[in-house]
Amino acid sequence: MFDKLEVFETRYEELNQRMYDPSVVSDPQVYTGIMKEYKGLTPLVEKYREYKQAKATEEESRQMLAEGGLDKEFREMVEQELEQAKRDMETISEDLKILLLPKDPNDERNVIVEIRGGAGGEEAALFSSALFRMYGMYSESRRWTVEIVNANETELGGYKEISFMISGEGAYSRLKYESGVHRVQRVPETEAQGRIHTSTVTVAVLPEADDVEIDINPADLQIDTYRSSGAGGQHINKTESAIRITHIPTGVVVECQDERSQYKNKDKAMRVLKSRLLEAKREEQDAAVAQERRSQVGTGDRSERIRTYNYPQGRLTDHRIGLTLYKLDDILNGDLDEVIDALITADRAAQLKETMEGQE
Repeated sequence: MFDKLEVFETRYEELNQRMYDPSVVSDPQVYTGIMKEYKGLTPLVEKYREYKQAKATEEESRQMLAEGGLDKEFREMVEQELEQAKRDMETISEDLKILLLPKDPNDERNVIVEIRGGAGGEEAALFSSALFRMYGMYSESRRWTVEIVNANETELGGYKEISFMISGEGAYSRLKYESGVHRVQRVPETEAQGRIHTSTVTVAVLPEADDVEIDINPADLQIDTYRSSGAGGQHINKTESAIRITHIPTGVVVECQDERSQYKNKDKAMRVLKSRLLEAKREEQDAAVAQERRSQVGTGDRSERIRTYNYPQGRLTDHRIGLTLYKLDDILNGDLDEVIDALITADRAAQLKETMEGQE
């Protein structure tokens, strides 16, 4: 492990020097690439330097104790420093193992989120709206931007389905754990008897595809235009600006009607189509790998019930990691960090365990 860390530190110093090279500064593309790599290495190198500092303290303390000649009070102080340094080295070493875990190549990408009402009819549609609001408020807290791609709204203001893009640093790294079935338990406003109903909503989180990754033959596309419509069939505008794209070989259909411009709707729809095809390609590759990691966290299985939102108890439970929080109102208002941080920690622990078992 430490041989690897030395290589990374050397590379880090090289990048630091290159950032001030006039030929690099004058080339935005090269400079951006160097900055990205430098930024990616920074947490690892800083943690490694903490380890080296703790190790130096430990060695110095050992040497002083071995040489002897210390009065009682000073010796006790050196012994305490030695024990603290050993504890620090152990803790930092575990942190370094986690930082050395392979990074998900999609982590820094923007995402496309698709929310669909499942069992529960209108109540599921209303909860789809609540989840869209939750992700929107969470995005705002992290200074990410949200763009609606397509929305199928109901009379009561819910969504049968809604898809939207979230753009910002690390969006996929934090939102990828949201894929799956979200279950809600609450008393619907339309329920006269005050009985608790259970409804479900499906969330899919897709990393946005780069143009170079998915090559689509225009001959494989059927593109239809139609008029954008809102709840109850009322026309938002009179022009045929909405776009429906069908990828004929796979049967994947994408619609976009949020923009008044047909060109903008087509551009958004193509971005979603590419991301869906990339996701299908990735799933196919994963299925072909015999030793694929099947962690309980972040599997992205859309049939998996991942979370329950219980309104009467003000409770959220994430079933993958057994996490229960009694702060449902805060979470639905976008305070998702505690949940997501716990999922990330569990995922890293599972990866680390698998890595260690693979080395035995």
